[in-house]
Amino acid sequence: MSTYLISDLHLDEGRPRITRAFFDFLRGPAAGAGALYILGDFFEAWIGDDDDAPLVDEVVRELSRYSGSGVEVYLMHGNRDFLLGIDFAQRAGANLLQDPTTLSLAGHRALLMHGDSLCTRDEEYMTFRRQARDPNWQQALLARSLEERRTIAAQIRAVSKTMNSRKAVDIMDVTPEEVERVMRKYRVDILIHGHTHRPGRHVHTLGSKAVERIVLGDWDKSGWCLKAGKDALELIHWPIA
Repeated sequence: MSTYLISDLHLDEGRPRITRAFFDFLRGPAAGAGALYILGDFFEAWIGDDDDAPLVDEVVRELSRYSGSGVEVYLMHGNRDFLLGIDFAQRAGANLLQDPTTLSLAGHRALLMHGDSLCTRDEEYMTFRRQARDPNWQQALLARSLEERRTIAAQIRAVSKTMNSRKAVDIMDVTPEEVERVMRKYRVDILIHGHTHRPGRHVHTLGSKAVERIVLGDWDKSGWCLKAGKDALELIHWPIA
Protein backbone atom coordinates (compact mmCIF):
# COMPACT_ATOMS: atom_id res chain seq x y z
CA MET A 1 0.00 0.00 0.00
CA SER A 2 1.14 3.53 -0.77
CA THR A 3 1.81 6.30 1.70
CA TYR A 4 0.60 9.82 0.92
CA LEU A 5 2.00 13.10 2.26
CA ILE A 6 0.25 16.46 1.98
CA SER A 7 0.51 19.89 3.60
CA ASP A 8 -0.73 23.46 3.46
CA LEU A 9 -4.39 22.89 2.66
CA HIS A 10 -5.29 25.94 4.75
CA LEU A 11 -8.84 24.68 5.25
CA ASP A 12 -11.17 27.57 5.95
CA GLU A 13 -14.91 28.14 5.79
CA GLY A 14 -14.24 30.81 3.15
CA ARG A 15 -12.61 28.22 0.85
CA PRO A 16 -15.21 25.43 0.53
CA ARG A 17 -13.79 24.16 -2.76
CA ILE A 18 -10.53 23.21 -1.00
CA THR A 19 -12.48 21.29 1.64
CA ARG A 20 -14.39 19.48 -1.11
CA ALA A 21 -11.14 18.74 -2.93
CA PHE A 22 -9.66 17.25 0.24
CA PHE A 23 -12.68 15.03 0.83
CA ASP A 24 -12.53 13.92 -2.83
CA PHE A 25 -8.85 13.10 -2.34
CA LEU A 26 -9.65 10.89 0.67
CA ARG A 27 -12.39 9.07 -1.22
CA GLY A 28 -10.43 8.83 -4.45
CA PRO A 29 -6.63 8.70 -4.90
CA ALA A 30 -5.85 8.18 -1.19
CA ALA A 31 -8.53 5.57 -0.56
CA GLY A 32 -6.95 2.34 0.64
CA ALA A 33 -3.61 3.96 1.45
CA GLY A 34 -1.40 2.55 4.15
CA ALA A 35 -0.87 5.96 5.76
CA LEU A 36 -1.58 9.65 5.27
CA TYR A 37 0.75 12.31 6.66
CA ILE A 38 -0.52 15.90 6.90
CA LEU A 39 2.54 18.07 7.47
CA GLY A 40 1.08 21.23 8.94
CA ASP A 41 -1.14 24.16 8.01
CA PHE A 42 -4.01 21.74 7.58
CA PHE A 43 -6.23 24.62 8.70
CA GLU A 44 -5.86 28.31 7.85
CA ALA A 45 -6.13 29.00 11.57
CA TRP A 46 -6.78 26.85 14.63
CA ILE A 47 -8.12 28.52 17.75
CA GLY A 48 -8.38 25.40 19.91
CA ASP A 49 -9.90 21.95 19.97
CA ASP A 50 -13.10 23.41 21.42
CA ASP A 51 -13.79 25.33 18.19
CA ASP A 52 -17.47 24.80 17.37
CA ALA A 53 -17.30 25.92 13.74
CA PRO A 54 -19.22 23.66 11.30
CA LEU A 55 -16.04 23.11 9.27
CA VAL A 56 -14.40 21.37 12.23
CA ASP A 57 -17.26 18.88 12.53
CA GLU A 58 -17.13 18.20 8.79
CA VAL A 59 -13.42 17.49 8.84
CA VAL A 60 -13.66 15.32 11.97
CA ARG A 61 -16.42 13.28 10.35
CA GLU A 62 -14.49 12.70 7.12
CA LEU A 63 -11.15 11.98 8.78
CA SER A 64 -12.67 9.59 11.31
CA ARG A 65 -14.41 7.73 8.47
CA TYR A 66 -11.14 7.61 6.56
CA SER A 67 -9.01 6.46 9.50
CA GLY A 68 -11.76 4.00 10.41
CA SER A 69 -11.23 2.32 7.03
CA GLY A 70 -7.80 1.23 8.24
CA VAL A 71 -5.56 4.11 7.11
CA GLU A 72 -3.08 5.48 9.65
CA VAL A 73 -3.46 9.27 9.74
CA TYR A 74 -0.75 11.56 11.14
CA LEU A 75 -1.01 15.30 11.84
CA MET A 76 1.93 17.68 12.26
CA HIS A 77 1.61 21.23 13.55
CA GLY A 78 2.17 24.10 11.14
CA ASN A 79 2.60 27.81 11.67
CA ARG A 80 -1.16 28.30 11.24
CA ASP A 81 -2.47 25.41 13.35
CA PHE A 82 0.10 25.08 16.14
CA LEU A 83 -2.74 24.77 18.69
CA LEU A 84 -4.03 21.48 17.27
CA GLY A 85 -4.37 19.16 20.25
CA ILE A 86 -4.93 15.59 21.30
CA ASP A 87 -8.72 16.02 21.58
CA PHE A 88 -9.11 16.89 17.91
CA ALA A 89 -6.69 14.15 16.90
CA GLN A 90 -8.58 11.51 18.87
CA ARG A 91 -11.95 12.57 17.46
CA ALA A 92 -10.53 12.37 13.95
CA GLY A 93 -8.80 9.05 14.55
CA ALA A 94 -5.41 10.64 13.89
CA ASN A 95 -2.02 10.70 15.61
CA LEU A 96 -0.14 13.90 16.43
CA LEU A 97 3.34 13.87 14.94
CA GLN A 98 6.44 15.60 16.27
CA ASP A 99 8.24 18.11 14.08
CA PRO A 100 10.67 16.81 12.94
CA THR A 101 10.03 13.06 12.56
CA THR A 102 12.11 10.44 10.79
CA LEU A 103 10.78 7.32 9.08
CA SER A 104 11.60 4.83 6.36
CA LEU A 105 9.97 5.79 3.08
CA ALA A 106 10.38 4.09 -0.30
CA GLY A 107 13.67 2.60 0.82
CA HIS A 108 15.02 5.90 2.12
CA ARG A 109 15.58 7.34 5.57
CA ALA A 110 13.38 10.42 5.40
CA LEU A 111 12.87 13.47 7.62
CA LEU A 112 9.42 15.04 7.81
CA MET A 113 8.99 18.69 8.83
CA HIS A 114 6.46 21.45 8.34
CA GLY A 115 9.31 23.61 7.11
CA ASP A 116 8.86 26.92 8.92
CA SER A 117 11.76 26.24 11.27
CA LEU A 118 14.04 26.07 8.21
CA CYS A 119 13.36 29.71 7.29
CA THR A 120 15.94 31.11 9.68
CA ARG A 121 16.60 34.29 7.66
CA ASP A 122 13.08 35.48 8.47
CA GLU A 123 14.02 36.79 11.91
CA GLU A 124 10.64 38.43 12.58
CA TYR A 125 8.83 35.16 11.97
CA MET A 126 11.31 33.12 14.01
CA THR A 127 10.70 35.43 16.97
CA PHE A 128 6.94 34.88 16.65
CA ARG A 129 7.46 31.13 16.25
CA ARG A 130 9.33 30.90 19.55
CA GLN A 131 6.50 32.77 21.26
CA ALA A 132 3.73 30.72 19.64
CA ARG A 133 5.33 27.40 20.61
CA ASP A 134 5.72 28.43 24.26
CA PRO A 135 3.32 26.34 26.42
CA ASN A 136 2.58 29.23 28.77
CA TRP A 137 1.69 31.54 25.88
CA GLN A 138 -0.56 28.86 24.39
CA GLN A 139 -2.32 28.23 27.70
CA ALA A 140 -2.98 31.94 28.15
CA LEU A 141 -4.45 32.14 24.66
CA LEU A 142 -6.63 29.06 25.11
CA ALA A 143 -8.00 30.50 28.35
CA ARG A 144 -9.70 33.25 26.35
CA SER A 145 -13.20 32.90 24.90
CA LEU A 146 -13.73 31.45 21.42
CA GLU A 147 -14.78 34.86 20.14
CA GLU A 148 -11.65 36.51 21.51
CA ARG A 149 -9.48 33.81 19.96
CA ARG A 150 -11.15 34.23 16.58
CA THR A 151 -10.41 37.95 16.71
CA ILE A 152 -6.79 37.36 17.71
CA ALA A 153 -6.32 34.77 14.95
CA ALA A 154 -7.68 37.22 12.36
CA GLN A 155 -5.36 39.92 13.65
CA ILE A 156 -2.34 37.62 13.47
CA ARG A 157 -3.18 36.63 9.88
CA ALA A 158 -3.60 40.27 8.87
CA VAL A 159 -0.28 41.28 10.41
CA SER A 160 1.47 38.29 8.83
CA LYS A 161 0.08 39.15 5.38
CA THR A 162 1.25 42.74 5.67
CA MET A 163 4.72 41.80 6.92
CA ASN A 164 5.22 39.14 4.24
CA SER A 165 4.33 41.61 1.48
CA ARG A 166 7.31 43.71 2.55
CA LYS A 167 9.88 40.92 2.73
CA ALA A 168 12.31 39.84 0.05
CA VAL A 169 11.24 36.57 -1.57
CA ASP A 170 14.36 34.65 -0.54
CA ILE A 171 13.92 35.56 3.15
CA MET A 172 10.69 33.54 3.29
CA ASP A 173 12.29 30.50 1.70
CA VAL A 174 14.35 27.88 3.54
CA THR A 175 17.94 28.62 4.47
CA PRO A 176 20.16 26.11 2.60
CA GLU A 177 22.64 25.89 5.46
CA GLU A 178 19.83 25.03 7.88
CA VAL A 179 18.52 22.35 5.51
CA GLU A 180 21.94 20.76 5.37
CA ARG A 181 22.40 21.05 9.14
CA VAL A 182 19.19 19.19 9.99
CA MET A 183 19.79 16.53 7.34
CA ARG A 184 23.24 15.87 8.80
CA LYS A 185 21.85 15.85 12.35
CA TYR A 186 19.21 13.24 11.57
CA ARG A 187 21.34 11.34 9.07
CA VAL A 188 18.72 11.27 6.34
CA ASP A 189 18.95 11.26 2.58
CA ILE A 190 15.53 12.81 1.96
CA LEU A 191 13.85 15.82 3.61
CA ILE A 192 10.12 16.38 2.98
CA HIS A 193 8.41 19.61 4.03
CA GLY A 194 5.77 22.16 3.10
CA HIS A 195 5.27 25.74 4.33
CA THR A 196 7.00 27.69 1.55
CA HIS A 197 4.32 27.06 -1.11
CA ARG A 198 7.13 26.35 -3.59
CA PRO A 199 6.64 22.73 -4.60
CA GLY A 200 9.51 20.91 -6.22
CA ARG A 201 12.39 18.49 -5.83
CA HIS A 202 15.87 19.82 -5.02
CA VAL A 203 19.28 18.18 -4.80
CA HIS A 204 21.64 19.20 -2.00
CA THR A 205 25.21 18.01 -1.48
CA LEU A 206 26.43 16.92 1.93
CA GLY A 207 30.15 16.34 1.57
CA SER A 208 30.38 13.88 -1.32
CA LYS A 209 26.79 12.66 -0.91
CA ALA A 210 23.81 13.89 -2.92
CA VAL A 211 20.58 14.17 -0.92
CA GLU A 212 17.11 15.35 -1.89
CA ARG A 213 14.65 17.90 -0.51
CA ILE A 214 11.03 17.50 -1.61
CA VAL A 215 8.71 20.47 -1.08
CA LEU A 216 4.97 19.81 -0.94
CA GLY A 217 2.68 22.34 -2.58
CA ASP A 218 -0.13 24.35 -1.06
CA TRP A 219 -3.70 23.58 -2.10
CA ASP A 220 -5.17 26.46 -4.07
CA LYS A 221 -5.45 26.22 -7.84
CA SER A 222 -4.00 22.72 -7.59
CA GLY A 223 -3.94 19.91 -5.08
CA TRP A 224 -0.54 18.43 -4.24
CA CYS A 225 0.67 15.20 -2.68
CA LEU A 226 3.75 13.04 -2.49
CA LYS A 227 2.98 9.40 -3.19
CA ALA A 228 5.45 6.93 -1.72
CA GLY A 229 5.40 3.39 -3.03
CA LYS A 230 7.70 0.50 -2.23
CA ASP A 231 10.71 2.02 -4.00
CA ALA A 232 9.55 5.26 -5.65
CA LEU A 233 8.50 8.77 -4.66
CA GLU A 234 6.18 10.72 -6.95
CA LEU A 235 5.24 14.38 -6.48
CA ILE A 236 1.75 14.74 -7.96
CA HIS A 237 -0.55 17.69 -8.61
CA TRP A 238 -3.98 18.10 -10.18
CA PRO A 239 -6.32 21.05 -10.85
CA ILE A 240 -8.92 22.06 -8.27
CA ALA A 241 -12.12 23.36 -9.82
